[in-house]
Amino acid sequence: MLALATHLPGVSRLALGCMGFGGSWDNTPTTDEQQRQAFSAIDAALDNGINLFDHADIYTRGKAEQVFGQYLAQAPAKRAQMFIQTKCAIRFADDSAPGRYDFSPEYIVASVEQSLRRLNTGYIDILLLHRPDPLMQPELVAQAFEQLQQQGKVRHFGVSNMGWAQMQLLQGALAQPLLVNQLQMSLADINWLEESVLVGMPQGGQRHFGYGTVEYCQQQGVQLQSWGSLAKGVFSGAAVQTAQQAATAQLVAQLAGHYNCSAEAIVLAWLMRHPAGVQPVIGTTQPERIIACSHSTDVRLSREHWYQLYVSSRGEALP
Repeated sequence: MLALATHLPGVSRLALGCMGFGGSWDNTPTTDEQQRQAFSAIDAALDNGINLFDHADIYTRGKAEQVFGQYLAQAPAKRAQMFIQTKCAIRFADDSAPGRYDFSPEYIVASVEQSLRRLNTGYIDILLLHRPDPLMQPELVAQAFEQLQQQGKVRHFGVSNMGWAQMQLLQGALAQPLLVNQLQMSLADINWLEESVLVGMPQGGQRHFGYGTVEYCQQQGVQLQSWGSLAKGVFSGAAVQTAQQAATAQLVAQLAGHYNCSAEAIVLAWLMRHPAGVQPVIGTTQPERIIACSHSTDVRLSREHWYQLYVSSRGEALP
């Protein structure tokens, strides 16, 4: 069962990532065509059962949230159909410091207030801390969360790119449960699996977020969300970069024929087949791909097909 559904009844199995909204990552204004593209993506998501929208204050330097807010200004009734998630705590380099992370309560509160204005909404359903801040003081984060929740500005909280020990440390100071951990997970990015399969083995390689994080989230009822879920399309039509990826893309295509669905649906169904109940965040702005992705919820891969895809992606047999 989708862990978030307990706290947010009716939330969709997929989320639409809005990082591609708003145009370029600079101060260039969003064009009318870029606005139309974003609006079409939102409509395609809602029309195909996707009602969770994933933002961050930094996406296209605030323009992603802004164009979403323009959509809600034109269709305010749609807000009741949506769950809006955004992130904060990544700060760009400026005259005073390099690019950095900031979990200070002042910065968290100020970021949320700016996001609310850009999104043209009175509340955020879920706020995620975007990347771990080594200078985090959990009790101060707790103060910010308490203030935001009491003011009705944020209803639920989570994290992104955190390991289990960081989550445990933070949760110990919070009155609210951490509902989400968003991690880089896809058929191409399989460190989250390798860490569990290759426990203590030298083949394990570098770790992104530490052995035990997936299991911790399962045990604690934390919703795992995957970013980069479509692996930049390398298995579903994008220019293939390696022979290994080409072989996996061919297998994906074969399975798409077997299950009578799109390649995108196979790639996402592979993530969702894991018992952790991964919730994929899809980053495309193309309505046709959003529709193709939406069919993934109807596909349940067999154990054998899941392992075929895993072994093909890793490029060698399991030990």
